[in-house]
Formats: sequence, C-alpha cells, structure tokens
Amino acid sequence: MYKVITSLLFSCSLTFASLVGSNFNQRDLLILKELDIEPSYITDYKLQKTYDRFLHRAQSRYVEKLNDASLFVPQIKQILREENIPSSFIYLAMAESYLTISAKSNAKAVGIWQFIPSTGRNYGLKNNLYIDERMDLVKSTYAASRYLKNLHKKFGKWYLAAVAYNCGEGRVIEAITRATIDMYVADKGKNHNKKEISHYRQVIKDYQKKRVRFSALYKVYKSVRKWEYKPDVYELLIVQKGLGRQYLPKESRVYLRKIISLGMMNNREFISTDNNSHLLNIGTTSSIATIYVKGGMHLKNIAQVVGMDYKELSNLNKHVKRYIIPPIEKKYPLYIPYSRLSRFNANKDSLKETTYAVHIVKRGDS
Repeated sequence: MYKVITSLLFSCSLTFASLVGSNFNQRDLLILKELDIEPSYITDYKLQKTYDRFLHRAQSRYVEKLNDASLFVPQIKQILREENIPSSFIYLAMAESYLTISAKSNAKAVGIWQFIPSTGRNYGLKNNLYIDERMDLVKSTYAASRYLKNLHKKFGKWYLAAVAYNCGEGRVIEAITRATIDMYVADKGKNHNKKEISHYRQVIKDYQKKRVRFSALYKVYKSVRKWEYKPDVYELLIVQKGLGRQYLPKESRVYLRKIISLGMMNNREFISTDNNSHLLNIGTTSSIATIYVKGGMHLKNIAQVVGMDYKELSNLNKHVKRYIIPPIEKKYPLYIPYSRLSRFNANKDSLKETTYAVHIVKRGDS
C-alpha cells in the first residue's frame, strides 16, 4: 500500500511539473539562458511559487511601475546593451527598486540600482551637498553595469553576479566554498582526505565568527575551485535542515527567483492587452536626451527654457538635491524628454544665470 501511495504521489508531482512547464514559452527560457541557468530550473517548485505570487498579487503594481518608468527605461536598456549586460538585468533593477529613481532602503541604499554609499564611491558616483549620483539614472546604470561585469568576471555566471550584487561577493564565495566541500565529501566519503577537509571547514567557521580575515577564506576558495565539483543553482539555493546559516541568505535566494519571475511576467498576456500594449514597445527607442548646463543654474530656470513642468524635470533629475546645479561645475549633464531637445537647443542662449544673495548670520538672527 505504501509503495502504491508513493508511486501515485511521484506521478502526480511529475504531472504537476509538466503542466506547469507547459504554461511557459521560449521567451521565459531565454531569461534563464541569459542568467546562465539550466532550462530545467523553470519547473523548480519554489520558483513556481514565487512567480505565481507575483502573477496573481502584483500585476497592477507591475504595470503601474512600468508606466511610471516608461520615459527612462529605454535609456537604461540601451546602456545595458552598450555594456554587454544581458537584457534580463532590467528585472534586477525592478527587484531592487521597482525602477524608482529616488528609492531608498533601510540599509542606506539609494536609487534604481540601490547603491550603498561606499559602493557608489567605488564606482565613481558623487555624493555631496548638491548631488547624489546614485539617483542619476544614466551614471548609476553605467556604474551598475561595471559592477556586474566585475562580478561576472569573478564568478563566471550571470546569476552568481546577480546574487553577489544582492548579498556581496564574500557571501557568494563562502557559499561556493561550502557547497563544493559538501559535494566532495558526499562523493568521496567522510574519511577521504579528512585532515584537509577538517582544516577547510574550521577556516570557514572562524571566518563566520570573524576570527580570521577574508583572505583566509579566499585561500580555501581558490583551492576547492580546482576540484571537479561545481555547485550549480540547485546546490547553492538548497535549504539545509538544521543549519542556521545556509549557503546563501534567504533574501538572496528569494531575490534570484524574483528577478526571473519579474522577467517572465513581461511575457504574459496581460502585458499585451489593449490597455497595456504600449509597454511592449518600451526600449525600442530612447525617449530622453542629455543636455549640459552651467553650474549654479536652478532647475526652475531650465524648466522654463525647455518648456516643461518644473516637477517633471525634477523627477527626471532626482540626483540634483537642492534643485541647483553644483556651482563648481563648468558644465553638468541633465536629462529632459527627447521631445523637448529641439526647444532647448533653440532657447539655450536665453537661459538666465541664477543669482544668489549671501547673508552672514549675526547674533540675534532667527
């Protein structure tokens, strides 16, 4: 009787997988291919659950955020193409910020690509009294592209670059090291090369407890990478019972599934309906232009010359903190709708410089 029940459950699970898999198409598989993930991962149970949750609970928000970002998404896609970053990484930006230029996290990450201050500085994004270029939609996208290419060069897989973008390359190195050692032991047995394995495991524990530097872990990582065992997405995302510290944090495991799910949602029928069909053409042509203005200019003056609403100009240029172009800059880039470029070129000579009054605070001033 037990064997009958087991076989029935097994056949049902296979049927479920095949039915679920049949709902997906080649464009969905292309997302996995771009991320260097095996096509069979499309039927992963936890991926299916994540995708199903987004499909049924987040459709309206998905469309709303794409509409909100429709003016500048083409520019982001164009930069990704220029930098040879897989097109699916637009969904990494969605997973990070839902394409909100001024998005901020509790960890002090800012912008579409959610740079923390230190990483932003490392990739050339200025942050001072006047500007925070983590919210510069062009400069931050180039910075994110360079960062992702560096991560890909280090790990060799785009999905690992995406995970490292979320939890840090140190955590991914630890995950690969631990998973490789576990695969080795599972294949060779506990007693094979026991002394070396014990030493490697101890280094990992000491690193986790901050008793040794990252260099000690990296030395182990370089050693085990020479082995024939190469953990893939299945091994790295597995949840091991009884362990408080998994290979990868739960947030990062969910993060990768979220990127894939957001990408697959763009292939569904609700995107191609009459109300949303315009979203299919996002990315075909650039719809914003870059102009250069003198330092010290106020966005209100620029908006008047361009002939657009001041708030609309400000929303495209959230990186300008105080609505004033940094005074020390001879020329500084701003973004306007492409449809306004000819008007700017025609009227830029009439752009008035902003004047300021300087008041030195005295005793008695309020």
